[in-house]
Amino acid sequence: MYEHIGQLFKMLVAGTGAVTGYVWGGWTLPLHLLLWLVVVDWLTGWGAAWMNGELRSRMGYTGIARKMTIFLIIALMHLVDRVLGEMNYFQNTVIFFYLANELLSIIENVGRMGVPIPQSLRNVVQVFQIKSEETKQTTRKGENKDETL
Repeated sequence: MYEHIGQLFKMLVAGTGAVTGYVWGGWTLPLHLLLWLVVVDWLTGWGAAWMNGELRSRMGYTGIARKMTIFLIIALMHLVDRVLGEMNYFQNTVIFFYLANELLSIIENVGRMGVPIPQSLRNVVQVFQIKSEETKQTTRKGENKDETL
């Protein structure tokens, strides 16, 4: 009986890997970090709302839907990148944008909880914002180059 459970688990893992590879082009480190930040943002938002007496289930469901939409947008950008030549410009730009956005949200949530925020965490947000701008500029240069041909 336990043999079937092992086989089922292996099939589930293989299926998840195949879907991840197709939808996002594989599970990259920035995508992994984004998943963690999304979870931490949701948890800190929930904690801040609970501590301030603002906890509402409808807002929580809306937040979860927004988080799922982030990964849907990244999947769409992966498909756009595949059409344009597998360079991952758009996907990476969107990922870095959401990394910075999630970090900002975590900082706000932690601040609402009354926890002091270290300057190094604020510096990380700036690094992601700069990286996102660099990716946008590289993409724009490539677009201009194609127009002159």
